[in-house]
Amino acid sequence: MMIKLLHHPLTTNKSSYRKMRYPSFSLLREHNILFIRGFMILFLSCITIQLNFCISSTPSSLKALPLEGHFSFEEADLKHAASDFGNRYQSHPMAVLHPKSVSDIANTIKHIWNLGPSSQLSVAARGHGHSLQGQAQAHGGVVINMESLSVPEMQVHTGESSPYVDVSGGELWINILHETLRYGFTPRSWTDYLHLTVGGTLSNAGVSGQAFRHGPQISNVQKLEIVTGW
Repeated sequence: MMIKLLHHPLTTNKSSYRKMRYPSFSLLREHNILFIRGFMILFLSCITIQLNFCISSTPSSLKALPLEGHFSFEEADLKHAASDFGNRYQSHPMAVLHPKSVSDIANTIKHIWNLGPSSQLSVAARGHGHSLQGQAQAHGGVVINMESLSVPEMQVHTGESSPYVDVSGGELWINILHETLRYGFTPRSWTDYLHLTVGGTLSNAGVSGQAFRHGPQISNVQKLEIVTGW
Protein backbone atom coordinates (compact mmCIF):
# COMPACT_ATOMS: atom_id res chain seq x y z
CA MET A 1 0.00 0.00 0.00
CA MET A 2 1.33 3.34 -0.95
CA ILE A 3 0.46 6.31 1.25
CA LYS A 4 1.03 9.78 0.06
CA LEU A 5 2.85 12.15 2.41
CA LEU A 6 2.27 15.81 2.87
CA HIS A 7 5.29 18.09 3.30
CA HIS A 8 5.38 19.63 6.83
CA PRO A 9 7.79 22.53 7.69
CA LEU A 10 8.60 21.22 11.18
CA THR A 11 10.24 18.06 9.80
CA THR A 12 12.86 19.89 7.80
CA ASN A 13 14.91 21.18 10.72
CA LYS A 14 14.74 19.19 13.91
CA SER A 15 17.52 21.15 15.57
CA SER A 16 15.66 24.43 15.13
CA TYR A 17 12.59 22.75 16.49
CA ARG A 18 14.46 21.66 19.61
CA LYS A 19 15.83 25.16 20.05
CA MET A 20 12.37 26.61 19.79
CA ARG A 21 11.11 24.07 22.28
CA TYR A 22 13.95 24.38 24.88
CA PRO A 23 15.39 27.94 24.60
CA SER A 24 15.79 28.43 28.37
CA PHE A 25 17.84 25.23 28.80
CA SER A 26 20.34 26.28 26.12
CA LEU A 27 20.78 29.72 27.66
CA LEU A 28 21.26 28.21 31.10
CA ARG A 29 23.95 25.85 29.86
CA GLU A 30 25.87 28.65 28.14
CA HIS A 31 25.60 30.75 31.29
CA ASN A 32 27.05 27.91 33.40
CA ILE A 33 29.97 27.45 31.02
CA LEU A 34 30.80 31.15 31.17
CA PHE A 35 30.56 31.09 34.95
CA ILE A 36 32.90 28.08 35.24
CA ARG A 37 35.42 29.68 32.90
CA GLY A 38 35.35 32.92 34.84
CA PHE A 39 35.76 31.10 38.13
CA MET A 40 38.76 29.11 36.85
CA ILE A 41 40.45 32.28 35.55
CA LEU A 42 39.92 33.99 38.90
CA PHE A 43 41.17 30.94 40.81
CA LEU A 44 44.36 30.62 38.74
CA SER A 45 44.96 34.36 39.03
CA CYS A 46 44.77 34.14 42.84
CA ILE A 47 47.25 31.26 42.88
CA THR A 48 49.66 33.20 40.66
CA ILE A 49 49.39 36.33 42.80
CA GLN A 50 49.94 34.36 46.01
CA LEU A 51 52.92 32.49 44.54
CA ASN A 52 54.51 35.69 43.26
CA PHE A 53 53.98 37.30 46.66
CA CYS A 54 55.69 34.40 48.44
CA ILE A 55 58.62 34.43 46.02
CA SER A 56 59.05 38.20 46.15
CA SER A 57 58.86 38.34 49.96
CA THR A 58 61.29 35.45 50.55
CA PRO A 59 64.54 37.41 49.94
CA SER A 60 63.37 40.10 52.36
CA SER A 61 62.63 37.54 55.04
CA LEU A 62 66.07 35.98 54.57
CA LYS A 63 67.77 39.36 54.86
CA ALA A 64 65.92 40.01 58.11
CA LEU A 65 67.34 36.92 59.83
CA PRO A 66 69.73 37.72 62.72
CA LEU A 67 72.95 36.10 61.51
CA GLU A 68 76.63 36.45 62.26
CA GLY A 69 77.29 35.73 58.60
CA HIS A 70 75.32 37.00 55.64
CA PHE A 71 73.26 36.08 52.59
CA SER A 72 74.56 36.92 49.14
CA PHE A 73 72.23 37.67 46.25
CA GLU A 74 75.01 38.78 43.92
CA GLU A 75 74.94 37.27 40.44
CA ALA A 76 78.58 36.17 40.66
CA ASP A 77 77.93 34.20 43.86
CA LEU A 78 74.76 32.65 42.48
CA LYS A 79 76.48 31.64 39.26
CA HIS A 80 79.35 30.05 41.17
CA ALA A 81 76.93 28.08 43.36
CA ALA A 82 75.03 26.91 40.26
CA SER A 83 77.93 24.78 38.99
CA ASP A 84 80.04 21.91 40.23
CA PHE A 85 82.92 19.68 39.13
CA GLY A 86 80.64 17.36 37.16
CA ASN A 87 79.51 20.30 34.98
CA ARG A 88 76.33 18.42 34.02
CA TYR A 89 73.78 20.47 35.94
CA GLN A 90 73.44 24.22 36.46
CA SER A 91 70.75 25.06 39.00
CA HIS A 92 70.57 28.72 40.00
CA PRO A 93 69.86 29.28 43.73
CA MET A 94 67.95 32.23 45.14
CA ALA A 95 70.66 33.03 47.67
CA VAL A 96 73.99 31.83 49.04
CA LEU A 97 74.50 31.71 52.78
CA HIS A 98 77.98 32.51 54.09
CA PRO A 99 77.67 31.33 57.70
CA LYS A 100 80.02 32.35 60.48
CA SER A 101 78.61 29.98 63.07
CA VAL A 102 76.59 26.79 63.35
CA SER A 103 73.65 28.83 64.65
CA ASP A 104 73.53 30.69 61.30
CA ILE A 105 72.83 27.39 59.57
CA ALA A 106 70.32 26.26 62.18
CA ASN A 107 68.40 29.56 62.05
CA THR A 108 68.27 29.48 58.26
CA ILE A 109 66.96 25.91 58.11
CA LYS A 110 64.35 26.65 60.78
CA HIS A 111 63.21 29.79 58.96
CA ILE A 112 62.81 27.96 55.64
CA TRP A 113 60.92 25.17 57.37
CA ASN A 114 58.53 27.68 58.93
CA LEU A 115 57.86 29.25 55.53
CA GLY A 116 56.14 26.03 54.53
CA PRO A 117 55.90 24.21 51.20
CA SER A 118 54.53 27.29 49.43
CA SER A 119 57.98 28.89 49.48
CA GLN A 120 59.37 25.97 47.41
CA LEU A 121 62.78 26.62 48.94
CA SER A 122 65.33 23.84 49.17
CA VAL A 123 68.68 23.83 50.96
CA ALA A 124 72.01 22.37 49.87
CA ALA A 125 75.39 22.34 51.60
CA ARG A 126 78.36 23.15 49.38
CA GLY A 127 81.97 22.45 50.22
CA HIS A 128 84.57 22.69 47.47
CA GLY A 129 82.01 21.96 44.75
CA HIS A 130 83.35 18.60 43.56
CA SER A 131 79.98 16.87 43.32
CA LEU A 132 79.08 15.25 40.01
CA GLN A 133 75.27 15.11 39.99
CA GLY A 134 74.38 18.57 41.28
CA GLN A 135 74.10 17.43 44.93
CA ALA A 136 75.49 20.77 46.15
CA GLN A 137 73.01 22.83 44.10
CA ALA A 138 69.58 24.13 45.11
CA HIS A 139 67.37 25.33 42.27
CA GLY A 140 65.64 28.50 43.48
CA GLY A 141 66.72 27.68 47.03
CA VAL A 142 69.60 28.40 49.39
CA VAL A 143 73.14 27.07 49.04
CA ILE A 144 75.19 27.04 52.25
CA ASN A 145 78.86 27.76 51.67
CA MET A 146 80.43 25.49 54.27
CA GLU A 147 83.94 26.82 53.64
CA SER A 148 83.02 30.20 55.12
CA LEU A 149 82.03 28.64 58.45
CA SER A 150 84.18 30.07 61.22
CA VAL A 151 85.07 27.41 63.77
CA PRO A 152 87.85 26.91 66.31
CA GLU A 153 91.20 26.01 64.81
CA MET A 154 91.93 22.42 63.94
CA GLN A 155 92.90 20.49 67.05
CA VAL A 156 95.05 17.36 66.96
CA HIS A 157 94.72 15.11 70.03
CA THR A 158 97.65 12.71 70.31
CA GLY A 159 96.36 10.41 73.00
CA GLU A 160 98.18 7.11 73.36
CA SER A 161 95.08 4.94 72.92
CA SER A 162 93.17 6.67 70.13
CA PRO A 163 94.61 9.84 68.54
CA TYR A 164 92.17 11.97 66.56
CA VAL A 165 91.77 15.38 64.97
CA ASP A 166 88.81 17.73 65.52
CA VAL A 167 87.92 19.65 62.33
CA SER A 168 85.09 21.49 60.62
CA GLY A 169 82.95 19.93 57.90
CA GLY A 170 84.22 22.61 55.52
CA GLU A 171 87.90 21.83 56.13
CA LEU A 172 90.01 20.47 53.26
CA TRP A 173 91.68 17.10 53.66
CA ILE A 174 94.96 18.53 52.38
CA ASN A 175 95.03 20.93 55.35
CA ILE A 176 94.26 18.10 57.76
CA LEU A 177 97.12 16.03 56.36
CA HIS A 178 99.62 18.90 56.69
CA GLU A 179 98.52 19.62 60.27
CA THR A 180 98.54 16.00 61.48
CA LEU A 181 101.97 15.36 59.92
CA ARG A 182 103.39 17.96 62.30
CA TYR A 183 102.54 15.55 65.13
CA GLY A 184 103.68 12.43 63.30
CA PHE A 185 100.19 11.26 62.35
CA THR A 186 98.02 11.01 59.25
CA PRO A 187 94.33 10.28 58.74
CA ARG A 188 93.73 6.54 58.57
CA SER A 189 91.76 6.88 55.35
CA TRP A 190 91.62 9.65 52.77
CA THR A 191 90.72 10.10 49.12
CA ASP A 192 93.32 10.17 46.35
CA TYR A 193 92.50 13.84 45.67
CA LEU A 194 92.88 15.84 48.88
CA HIS A 195 91.45 19.22 47.88
CA LEU A 196 88.01 18.09 49.03
CA THR A 197 86.06 19.03 52.14
CA VAL A 198 85.46 16.65 55.02
CA GLY A 199 81.68 16.99 54.81
CA GLY A 200 81.70 16.42 51.06
CA THR A 201 83.59 13.12 51.15
CA LEU A 202 81.78 11.84 54.24
CA SER A 203 78.44 12.37 52.49
CA ASN A 204 79.63 9.81 49.93
CA ALA A 205 81.33 7.48 52.46
CA GLY A 206 84.84 8.55 51.42
CA VAL A 207 86.19 5.46 49.68
CA SER A 208 89.96 5.55 49.31
CA GLY A 209 93.01 3.42 48.65
CA GLN A 210 93.20 2.60 52.36
CA ALA A 211 89.56 1.52 52.58
CA PHE A 212 90.41 -2.19 52.14
CA ARG A 213 92.34 -2.06 55.42
CA HIS A 214 90.82 0.75 57.50
CA GLY A 215 87.42 1.10 55.87
CA PRO A 216 86.04 4.25 54.21
CA GLN A 217 86.43 7.64 55.84
CA ILE A 218 82.94 7.55 57.37
CA SER A 219 83.94 4.43 59.33
CA ASN A 220 86.77 6.36 60.96
CA VAL A 221 84.64 9.18 62.38
CA GLN A 222 84.31 8.94 66.16
CA LYS A 223 81.92 11.86 66.61
CA LEU A 224 80.12 14.42 64.45
CA GLU A 225 77.71 17.29 64.93
CA ILE A 226 74.41 17.28 63.02
CA VAL A 227 72.86 20.70 62.50
CA THR A 228 69.07 20.92 62.33
CA GLY A 229 66.59 23.75 62.64
CA TRP A 230 65.36 22.72 66.08
